[in-house]
Amino acid sequence: MKNCAFCAIAAGQAPAVIVREWPDALAIRPRSGGCTDGHVFVLPRVHVEDAGTDIEVTRAVMGRAAELLAELPAGNIVTSKGEAATQSVFHLHVHVVPRQEDDGLPLPWTPQHTARDAAQRGEAR
Repeated sequence: MKNCAFCAIAAGQAPAVIVREWPDALAIRPRSGGCTDGHVFVLPRVHVEDAGTDIEVTRAVMGRAAELLAELPAGNIVTSKGEAATQSVFHLHVHVVPRQEDDGLPLPWTPQHTARDAAQRGEAR
């Protein structure tokens, strides 16, 4: 797709730190460095807007993400569909996020999220 940053990376036309490659997908480091050490995006080599657009491509990308997750002692696999779900790049990508005890990374359903929000409001725990 024209003007898609991830399509350009998959085609070798834009720079990226590639961590792993498969015939159907690749894993790259986020330019920002990610939210934890070792955070990567797994994206298909073909343009698919999100996880609900092409189930077969999504299945393959999730499988590749699971391969990477299997190498970690703990981690999350996360993807988003649509702006309301925080999708900002409209090319399917799955975040593989390595985790450690007390890494402080909050997810909406974890105690860290509640503690972080309370701290931001200046409330004691």
